[in-house]
Amino acid sequence: MDFELNEDQRAFADTAQQFAMDNLLPNASRWDADCHFPKEVLKQAGELGFLSLYTREEQGGLGLSRLDSSIIFEQLAMGCTSTTAFMTIHNMVTWMVASFANDETREQFVPKLLTGEWLGSYCLTEPGAGSDAASLKPRQLNKVTTIF
Repeated sequence: MDFELNEDQRAFADTAQQFAMDNLLPNASRWDADCHFPKEVLKQAGELGFLSLYTREEQGGLGLSRLDSSIIFEQLAMGCTSTTAFMTIHNMVTWMVASFANDETREQFVPKLLTGEWLGSYCLTEPGAGSDAASLKPRQLNKVTTIF
């Protein structure tokens, strides 16, 4: 089995590594100490496609596989783990909205999520499970609340 990166993967890794060394690493300690959330740097990441890695191409994303995305996240995390962790969550939010929202919501949200103009996240905490999604217990609801 060949474990070498292909040409595209190497290019993605190199771009992510350069972005991390130029924009994340020099600031990471200060951002953590000051509790700073680097919105402008995230917009720069969006310009490079790092906020839309596995959102499908026809929806404006890069349409990468989870493996290719992981290669990019690995390089970004070498610059700032906490900022990269946010980017992984933002990518998931963008992908979910692009994949499962109705057309009106998709048109309103996705272009701004792709670029980092809007930033997406989610919170997970449930009685009896905390943030352990695998421990969630389903129950039947009497009413449905629609977010989108």
